Amino acid sequence: MKAQQLGYQQARAQMQPGDVIAFGGNGAFSKVIKLATFSQVSHVGIILKTQLPDASDGQFFNQIIESTGKKGVAISRFSQVLEDYDGDVWWLPLSEQLRQHRFNAQAFFDFLYHQSQQAISYDLGQALMSAVDAFEKLFDTNSIIGGNDEDFSKFFCSELVAAALERSQAVDSVNASEVTPIDLCRWNIYQNQYYLLKGDSEKTISRFNSTAPQVWNKEVVATTEVI
Repeated sequence: MKAQQLGYQQARAQMQPGDVIAFGGNGAFSKVIKLATFSQVSHVGIILKTQLPDASDGQFFNQIIESTGKKGVAISRFSQVLEDYDGDVWWLPLSEQLRQHRFNAQAFFDFLYHQSQQAISYDLGQALMSAVDAFEKLFDTNSIIGGNDEDFSKFFCSELVAAALERSQAVDSVNASEVTPIDLCRWNIYQNQYYLLKGDSEKTISRFNSTAPQVWNKEVVATTEVI
């Protein structure tokens, strides 16, 4: 499915907490992640708060929270992240049905704010292992999800976002430490349309919004591992 192109000035007022931002970077590490996961997506973050007053110009800004190799878990002004990013950026709005009937905004914010206050560092090891697991599963039909034990002492990008969506009750119990950036973009939790805010209009998020998060369910994983 192809993304609809949309300028950030059009998108900014429509964004809401829980919307996922997907990135496809041009750097060396990003290329490794994309190669290992056979996708155009190398990183994800999530919108934390929106339309915060900006005293400098009387307008408003949106916040994104993400876990990166440079900062670990950190909250930033999304417009600045977008401007500085070298690569493609997509906006994946959360399903309105989930938002109205399941999404607990306070639990979502409290979980993420706590991680940022603790200055949790980036988990390079689990990030690489989750990508390797994804690569192996393409060639081994008996492979199972569960190569990473869930561990929140550190966070890689999609682990943080998956954990936050679980805490918000937008998704059921998942092993967040096994979720790659492209996995997260394929969960069927979004509105039907996603948007390209920056980058190459020919690039797409393959199988966007097509897979049930229950595939990453902790109980399913545990049962499979025992067998």
